Amino acid sequence: MKKSKLYIAALALLGLSATSCSDFLDREDTNGDYVSTGFFRSEQAMYDGLMGVYNSMYMDAITGFYMLPANTVFDHLTPMLLERNSDATIGAGGTLNPDNALVLYIWQQCYIGIARANEVIFGSQEYQSTFTPKAMQYLAEVHALRAYFYYLLTGIYGDVPFFTAPVSDNEYDTATRTSRETIFDFLIADLNNMAQYLPWKREESGRLNRGFAYGLINRIGLIGGGLDIAGKGKDYYKAAADAAKKVIDEGGYQLTADYGDLFTKPGQAKPETFDEIFYELPYTDTAKPQKGQCIGYGQTSRIQGQTGRHSSLMFADTYECIDGLRIDESPLYDNAHPSKNRDPRFAYNVRMEGDEMTVNIGTDITTQILSCYKPVTQVYSLNSGTWSEVPNQDFEGVVSASWASFCNAGAGTINAKYALDISQPIALQYTNVIFMRYAEILLGYAEAKIELGELDESVYSAINAVRNRAGMPDVADSRKGNQAKMRQLVRRERKVELMMEGLHLIDMHRWKTGALENMYPSYCQPLIEYQYEAGIPYTTAAGVSGVSLGLDKTDIPTFKPGEQDENDIPCYDAYKQKLKVRDVNRRWEPRFELWPIPSQELARTKNLVQNPGY
Repeated sequence: MKKSKLYIAALALLGLSATSCSDFLDREDTNGDYVSTGFFRSEQAMYDGLMGVYNSMYMDAITGFYMLPANTVFDHLTPMLLERNSDATIGAGGTLNPDNALVLYIWQQCYIGIARANEVIFGSQEYQSTFTPKAMQYLAEVHALRAYFYYLLTGIYGDVPFFTAPVSDNEYDTATRTSRETIFDFLIADLNNMAQYLPWKREESGRLNRGFAYGLINRIGLIGGGLDIAGKGKDYYKAAADAAKKVIDEGGYQLTADYGDLFTKPGQAKPETFDEIFYELPYTDTAKPQKGQCIGYGQTSRIQGQTGRHSSLMFADTYECIDGLRIDESPLYDNAHPSKNRDPRFAYNVRMEGDEMTVNIGTDITTQILSCYKPVTQVYSLNSGTWSEVPNQDFEGVVSASWASFCNAGAGTINAKYALDISQPIALQYTNVIFMRYAEILLGYAEAKIELGELDESVYSAINAVRNRAGMPDVADSRKGNQAKMRQLVRRERKVELMMEGLHLIDMHRWKTGALENMYPSYCQPLIEYQYEAGIPYTTAAGVSGVSLGLDKTDIPTFKPGEQDENDIPCYDAYKQKLKVRDVNRRWEPRFELWPIPSQELARTKNLVQNPGY
């Protein structure tokens, strides 16, 4: 087979070889489809090319994040979720620089995907008039995937080089940065044009649908609106609202009844769950499309796995109580038992002191009572049907900070999303990883309408659908018609519904809340002498004994009036001396609103200009 020199050049310019591509590039020409006049002239050729582009979505070789898809990592680069080591968050911890390996990796992987997509789009142009409907669907999927890569690049880096066809060496070497306005306008028009060729309902796991294409318009429009790109903020919000409205009115989608089903393999197999998901990264127990991921293994107790990524207390305290009131407002909140009486989504996303954690460890299914404060804890074995007392590897001081437990270097919390699937061993799971689902569209529609000042029943209905599925009450009457209060609610819903699905990093940038979220260090579980309940005898790892003083009933975070209240940023100043603290060097600078252009790319492409401050 003759390979495209332009395609190989695009890969080589990114420091990668063509052998990293899907094997469709190395197929033998056995059926006459691939000849010197062009590869992509048949339905089969388009399918093979499409699979090569889909393969680029597996950004799971990220330095420091073993076998983790990139979209599950992004929110750990905000204060809502935390990496293992203190002060390591690249968004504000001092490691966000042009030589950071993750900064380079995401840039490169997006342009790899774009190069593959452009090869298919450009290579098929002269044959598209003869394409079958199925071949046109494959082409539309390629367009949507290309738009996703540009959404990610523009959302993180700002203005970036923009290619809609394969590039030569000279074209890449002389590339400049294209404005987000130009890129956004192109992508919105392109997605609107190509969406008609996509089915509303997915045909199989790992394939995107028409809702995904319109959902990307919604995402792009929310960025353009929030940042008021080129003074066209209202136009972008309208594009976001219109795209989401099409999905709601015409897509025929529904929310699955059980929120937890979205994040387990058996749950994802249910028709109603499949219907909610617009695109997910598929994993199987064979080599293709991709063998396994290690998300859950890094989000468990040290007894059951490893704890390398954590929920922050800031995120946990965002969840309302079951009565629909924030924890500083609800009479149901009990700071001695903070996970009680909470939004049911809390248990699917956060586990903490005193909660049970059930995990398939391969040889058994065990349930552990999580504890920061006791040198031993209770574990139930399904095999034996009994509880037993075992050494507690999560106890403060047992392990070093570099091999953190959920309280040692952590925040006294565990990310539960993707870690609760007991149908398979936690060490290597095959649960598919969600990139977009219908709940996001409902909230994206509501947000765009709120920012346009169009507060009507369709907004409340969209938010209610998401809240009611979780078992939460309708939007309170006191919020209706109040833009600030509705903005607060929809932002809260995006966090508690969608965290760890790759959206909050860009949400933080477009909401301009980076300085707010990073204004405090990370406050964590109470110190052992102030553990949640008073009167509990304790002995520290150093052998110091005492009786817990507990927290006072008034030791509840406050949400200062103004932007902190509007964005649910808790303040622990009144009792911070009772709490463990990490990330004491957390800071925010205006330059962190965008990631830097990687040094390697600046050296290779002489006309690129670095983002301000780097």
